[in-house]
Amino acid sequence: MQLLDGKYVSEKLKLEIAEEAAKILANTGRKPHLVAVLVGHDGGSETYVASKMKNCEAVGFKSSLVRYESDVTEEELLAKVAELNADADIDGIIVQLPLPKHIDPEKVTEKINPAKDVDGFHPVNLGRMQRNLPSFIPATPYGITLMLKEYGIDTAGKHCVVVGRSNIVGSPMSILMARNTQPGNCTVTICHSRTPDIKKFTLDADILIVAIGKKNFITADMVKDGVVVIDVGMNRETSTVTKSGYKLYGDVDFEGVAPKSSWITPVPGGVGLMTIIGLLKNTLASTNKEVYQ
Repeated sequence: MQLLDGKYVSEKLKLEIAEEAAKILANTGRKPHLVAVLVGHDGGSETYVASKMKNCEAVGFKSSLVRYESDVTEEELLAKVAELNADADIDGIIVQLPLPKHIDPEKVTEKINPAKDVDGFHPVNLGRMQRNLPSFIPATPYGITLMLKEYGIDTAGKHCVVVGRSNIVGSPMSILMARNTQPGNCTVTICHSRTPDIKKFTLDADILIVAIGKKNFITADMVKDGVVVIDVGMNRETSTVTKSGYKLYGDVDFEGVAPKSSWITPVPGGVGLMTIIGLLKNTLASTNKEVYQ
């Protein structure tokens, strides 16, 4: 078993991103600029946004945070997105999910200019990705492909099973792994909460990507020897033995599954760190007008 080490890969790629950002600053006098919009005070969202801002600063990006209380109206939030769209100094816009129940996340996502949609959630970017056209790829699937590439994991002709069908991870991941690219060229099966006997599919996986949101859902009896395991799960539980007061668990029972794996991501220290890299690389691509002229 070997670790797919998100810390190692993310630190390496951050150095490359910082070099590129420094060149942009030297050539244009400006830094790549990411704006995050945060509504309310959800603990997880606060942590994620703070991490995104911190990493932006670390690689030489400009980052701005727009905060709203949870009672902000949908109209007010949409008006702010329109204002950010029109600001030529802004390269990337992210609106942190989840949003309060009175705000339609689809409306907000579709309001973001696809050319600034560095989360890669806009239907235009998802459609372009499906057609293998230049696009902003959702940050977590993008980060996973970067990790597979860094470690030289051969994916062509392999059976990739994706557990989870969310618009943020599972569905785009299945498209990326099936595309005629490297990583890619897999035969892909996508499973979800309504799939009967998921074990039948996971046992046949050469590459298993799990994003179902259930602690230790995948156990040792559900995988074959030599499988490559990508654990997207971030399940937080309170803990009395950690400084933070909580402990993170993946969707995969690491202790049981790792001995059977050829490669596996840890939680924490795996996919979460690569998600940030996907976001930073999308922002860089937006600044350089690599996707939209």
